[in-house]
Amino acid sequence: MPERLRLVDLVNARLEQFLEERAAHLGTIADDLAVFTDSSRDLLSGGKRFRALFCYWGWHAVAGTVRAEDLLAELDEHPDLSSVVDAAAALELFHAAALVHDDIMDNSDTRRGMPAAHRRFEADHARREWVGSAATYGTSSALLLGDLLLGWSDELLDTGLARLDDPRSARAARAEFQTMRTEVMVGQYLDIREEVAWRDADEAELLPRAHRVVTYKSAKYSIEAPLALGGLMAGGSLEQVTALRAFGLPLGVAFQLRDDLLGVFGDPVVTGKPAGDDLREGKRTVIIALARAALPGGAVRLIDELLGDPQLSEHQIATLQATIRDSGAVETTERIIARSVAEAVAALEDAPLSRSARAELIGLSDLVTRRAH
Repeated sequence: MPERLRLVDLVNARLEQFLEERAAHLGTIADDLAVFTDSSRDLLSGGKRFRALFCYWGWHAVAGTVRAEDLLAELDEHPDLSSVVDAAAALELFHAAALVHDDIMDNSDTRRGMPAAHRRFEADHARREWVGSAATYGTSSALLLGDLLLGWSDELLDTGLARLDDPRSARAARAEFQTMRTEVMVGQYLDIREEVAWRDADEAELLPRAHRVVTYKSAKYSIEAPLALGGLMAGGSLEQVTALRAFGLPLGVAFQLRDDLLGVFGDPVVTGKPAGDDLREGKRTVIIALARAALPGGAVRLIDELLGDPQLSEHQIATLQATIRDSGAVETTERIIARSVAEAVAALEDAPLSRSARAELIGLSDLVTRRAH
């Protein structure tokens, strides 16, 4: 735990330093651009840094097999740790960009208990009584913020990779980041497509399609890719990186399924999102696919009629929640989560990774799948 907290502190400090540097640059262009770094700080202030942690422990899992176990204690001596901190911080910038774009596509009002980026820009337009559409200005400005964060994530990653001694490790890590970026983008597209095109699919295909969205929109980039990125930066062998992937992918699936449960049943005071937000947004998640497969026709029609209505009342939200619970989908999802975590942990047994990293990864597997927000 102390090492985990120290790593988070290092990443937070690097993010703040990076944003200060970018704020100084933007300030030479126009004072009005401070809103981009201010919004970025707000977005980055509430995260749990899971992606950063998995990146670090992926690196540790490989580097710790040839060096002292407590690598973070050797911060001033280890030549690559600052590069790993840069990569971990770059993942957090990438995640912030994804959140900005995701909130636009989902038409979300809040993020972590605060106005979503596009709503913040929209409110600024309305408060200043500028001409034109406040909503259009908000969306356009938030799109640019997300694009800027994407570019900044590349900049910070390249800064770290340039300091690695082994250029082959740097190239492999860069390729992993690029693959992750592509998979997230297409995974996001599959998600929004599923919300509108699900009627075209055979009933038997709805659950596999929902699993595909889970895999590419979230599971791979949340855990598998950060682990592989860290392991590749340490010069990991094929066997080592394969072991990290075998742990990361099923855990990433469990992580997203927990998030999906929270999207339907989470407490808004805890999650920072309205109750039943995924129901209003029409998310065709694994939980919905499981519920539809288990329910009689009348209940299925009820789900299909209400799901995706942005004006759902609290009573309608409660009705949908009760219908989903009655289907047994919640219990089935919990079993899938437990099975996926067990598969992930089993992948670490006898893996050629550092002992302390394996222990920490097992602890993180519990943390990311038992969370309340």
